[in-house]
Amino acid sequence: MTTCTTLFHIPFLPCFLIIILLGAATTTFPLPLVEAAALGGGQWQLLQQNIGIVAMHMQLLHNDHVVIFDRTDFGISNLSLPNARCRNNPRELVVKNDCTAHSIEYDVVSNKYRALFVETDVWCSSGAVTPDGTLIQTGGFNDGDRAVRSFSPCPTCDWREDENGLLARRWYATNHILPDGRQIIIGGRRQFNYEFYPKKDATAKNTYTLPFLLQTNDPGAENNLYPFVFLNVDGNLFIYANNRAILFNYNKNTIVRTYPTIPGGDPRSYPSTGSAVLLPLRNLQKPNVEAEVLVCGGAPKGSYQQAQGGKFIPALNTCGRIKITDPNPKWEMETMPGGRAMNDMVILPNRNVLLINGVSLGTAGWESGRDPVLSPFLYKTYSPAGSRFEIQNPSKIPRVYHSTAILMRDGRVLVAGSNPHIGYSFNNVVFPTELRLEAFSPSYLEPRFGNVRPKIIFPALQSQTKIKYGQKLTLRFGVADALVRSSLTVTMIAPPFTTHSFSMNQRLLVLEPNGVRDVGKSIYEVDVTTPGSAMLAPPGYYLIFVVHQDVPSHGIWVQIL
Repeated sequence: MTTCTTLFHIPFLPCFLIIILLGAATTTFPLPLVEAAALGGGQWQLLQQNIGIVAMHMQLLHNDHVVIFDRTDFGISNLSLPNARCRNNPRELVVKNDCTAHSIEYDVVSNKYRALFVETDVWCSSGAVTPDGTLIQTGGFNDGDRAVRSFSPCPTCDWREDENGLLARRWYATNHILPDGRQIIIGGRRQFNYEFYPKKDATAKNTYTLPFLLQTNDPGAENNLYPFVFLNVDGNLFIYANNRAILFNYNKNTIVRTYPTIPGGDPRSYPSTGSAVLLPLRNLQKPNVEAEVLVCGGAPKGSYQQAQGGKFIPALNTCGRIKITDPNPKWEMETMPGGRAMNDMVILPNRNVLLINGVSLGTAGWESGRDPVLSPFLYKTYSPAGSRFEIQNPSKIPRVYHSTAILMRDGRVLVAGSNPHIGYSFNNVVFPTELRLEAFSPSYLEPRFGNVRPKIIFPALQSQTKIKYGQKLTLRFGVADALVRSSLTVTMIAPPFTTHSFSMNQRLLVLEPNGVRDVGKSIYEVDVTTPGSAMLAPPGYYLIFVVHQDVPSHGIWVQIL
């Protein structure tokens, strides 16, 4: 049967089924093999034609600037360092005297960027933001594999580096902020262990063995790098690698629980890269808060080895959803509109999840993916199973290996990156190195929703209010149309460190309204209670949104300590 893979980038979907959806008719038919998915909206905007580097890693900071970087051994980038500055590094493997940048700071509001100076190789590194808003970035390759780098948001700040800040080489590791504000750094290539940063004791020289990482290592492929890590509501860590997960007590170095293997048993971790999110945490005032994890995409076992030989296997088209707090947790499997590997998953302010970027054939790795998936999928978290997916409008830019996507304060999703080559390659390749920066605007930003969109009036955007755990917080906002109180909620999002299709520390908490009152014409106040502990919301900067009829306001920054 003829398929629409090339035209719509939805593998194995017969064309006549898509055409009926695109036409004026409203009739739809059940789709074979895949969940019936509505066609949604969303708009794309090109922000920058050339930012000079590949956006392999991204982090939004609380000044609405995004720190972006790739790797020092890609070669000479398309952005010169200012003031004739050069990086002279005899340990560098490619260009020992490099006068170009490999990191930038992008100003979301002004749509401008400036070059940053990074000394050691940050390739395939990890990171997280400290409670005071400083980006801590760890590991990398070659001379950077033990480095700890920090970046503080200020107009003239640049990277600071400690080349021996880590005890073990960390390449393809995962970081997570803990309730006490430290970071745990888990795994990395040939590192079946973890460590903390900063150390509680400056004299501590310990890494801690984690056999689970060795047990999930597939010979010849690994399939357990960049493990998916989430802080559970009980303070333990949910760690997913390859095709299975554990609940881990990092203080005692013990496994609390082993979860069932995901049905089908295929790998979801790098290089058979899928992605995962901790779904929104709700009912935070209850004694037992529930937590769910969603894992989507990836590649069948053996795909990485096959791709090295030029055979590209169709990516997985399934998601697994599991309630990790259940006494007897089970995977609920769902089918996406098409297969997807190297997909990013971005939690939106209205609690839905955007699956974006990636390919439908092959895996992560050099030249290992084909058939880019240009259309995002919207996952409607609280819709009935079987009707949660909605296909969004496509980009024109393939985003394959080394692509990224993050949420911005105004509700758009910043999308950048893509380079499946060992160096910068712009000609005579299947997917040229991609330096363009674009934004995806979900349909909630369309003008037709302007009258129901809330606008936060207080706290003021510039205040960056400091809040405490378990306190009452009052938000004043305006809505042009009549307020539907039953459709009002407040969400609180931790902006993640994103690389290789996983957003570390991404977290959304739902703050249920305690009371809503009129305070003026089309002006209202809503009272919410902030999360009760750092196990629910680790300390640091968050974005707070008021959401009305599934349409979010612009966010405001708060700092919880």
